[in-house]
Amino acid sequence: MNNTRRHFLRSSTAVIALPLLESIGFRRFASAAAPVTGPPKRMIFLGTGFGVTADAWYPDKDDTGYDYKLPKSLAPLARHKQDISILQHLEHANSRDGHSGSTFWLTGADRFAIPGRNFHNTISVDQVAASQFGNETRYTSLHMDGSDLIGHGSGSISWNQNGKPIPGLKNPVALYHKLFSGDGVPLEQRQAMLAEERSALDTVLSDARSVKQGLTKTDLNKLDEYFESIRDIETRISKEESWLSVPKKEPADLVIAPGESLEGAPAVEAVYDLMVAAMQVDASRVFTYRLPSDSFCSSIGSSFSAHNLSHYAGTERTKDSILRDQAHARLIAGLMDKLKATKEADGSSLLDHVALTFGSNLRSKHSLDNCPTLIAGGGAGFKQGRHLVMKDEKTPLCNLWLSTLRGSGINAHTFGDATGVIDELFEA
Repeated sequence: MNNTRRHFLRSSTAVIALPLLESIGFRRFASAAAPVTGPPKRMIFLGTGFGVTADAWYPDKDDTGYDYKLPKSLAPLARHKQDISILQHLEHANSRDGHSGSTFWLTGADRFAIPGRNFHNTISVDQVAASQFGNETRYTSLHMDGSDLIGHGSGSISWNQNGKPIPGLKNPVALYHKLFSGDGVPLEQRQAMLAEERSALDTVLSDARSVKQGLTKTDLNKLDEYFESIRDIETRISKEESWLSVPKKEPADLVIAPGESLEGAPAVEAVYDLMVAAMQVDASRVFTYRLPSDSFCSSIGSSFSAHNLSHYAGTERTKDSILRDQAHARLIAGLMDKLKATKEADGSSLLDHVALTFGSNLRSKHSLDNCPTLIAGGGAGFKQGRHLVMKDEKTPLCNLWLSTLRGSGINAHTFGDATGVIDELFEA
C-alpha cells in the first residue's frame, strides 16, 4: 500500500482513514506520480442464491435496447434506468446443481472436473480483480457473507486461486469494526464503545479538529459528509451489538419481529453504506456480498423461506417473491444514490468508477439457464441503460466476467469457460 496517499485519524481505539482531499496533498501527489489515470476502478458483486421471480424480473425478450420497459420487480430502479443494464441468455455450461446457486456464480467451474471427487472449484472473478486492485489498498478485498441457511445453497461466493472458499464477515458490525476499530483493541472494548453510544469519531476528535484547519470549503464539506455517514451507520448498528451473543434462529423459526435485530434488508442497507464508506477512503476496491436469504424474506414481512419463494407457484408465494425482488431493487437504488452523490477528488462520482453486478447462478426453482444479471456503473466502460439479449441462448456468463475484468483495465486473457468479451457492452 502506498502510504503517501493515506491520512489517518488515530486513537487507542480507532484508526479512521480520511477521504482523498485536495487540501492535504491528493493533487500534489497525483501530479507527481506517473502515470495517473484518475480515480481507481472498483468492483461490487452482489449474489442472491435463490434466483428471481422470472415472470416479473426479466424484460420482454423482444423489447431490447435503450427504450425497453422496466419490469415490475425492477421498478424501484426507474430513476437509475440510464445507469443499469439487464442481460439475458447468460449461463454456466457446467452448472448441474440447482442447490448451488451462489457457489459457482463467480467462478463458472465444473464441480465434477476432477474424477473421484464430488466437489471442485476455481478462482472467482472478484479475486482475479483483487490480485491487481488490492496492491494499493489496506484490504485486498472485502467479502461479506450474509448466508443464514443450512444446506440449500449455503457457502461462500468468493474463492481463492486454489479454489478454496474465502470466509466472509457475517454481519455489518463485523465490517464496521474491520474498517473503523483499532486492530489492537479487544472486541469486547470495541463493542462496549458502541453500546455506550460512543462514536469512533469521538475518540479521535482532537485529531479531527486539527485536520480540518486549512481545508478548502469543498474538502470540509466532503469530510463532514464522510463523518456524518459514519455516525449514521453507528447509530443503526449500535443496537446490534447487544444481539451478537444471542444464538441465531433456526431456519424452521423464520419470522423475526420488525426491529428485533439488524437482519435481512436493514443489514443489507448497512453493508451497502459501509461499502461506500470504505470506497471513500480507498480501504478496498473489490467487494463481494452473498446476500441474506431467509432473514431477508422475513424482514419484508414474508412467512415463506427463500427456498419456498424460489418455487413461487401460487398467489401468496408469487406476491412475496416479487416483493423480495423489489426490496433488493430498492436497496440497490439506494446504494446507487449514495455512489452518485459521493464525489471523487476530481469531481466525478464513485458510480462513474464502479462496476456493479447483481445476480445469481440460478434463475428460479432449480433452473440454471438465463441467469438473472443486472449491471450498473461506469467502472468497466460499459454503455449502460439497455436491455441486451444475447444471440446465443447459452452464452457463457464468464463472458461477462471477462468483459468486466478487461473493461476495468485488468489484463486477463481468459476466465473460466469464456469464449470472449461481450462486444455489445462497449458499443453504443
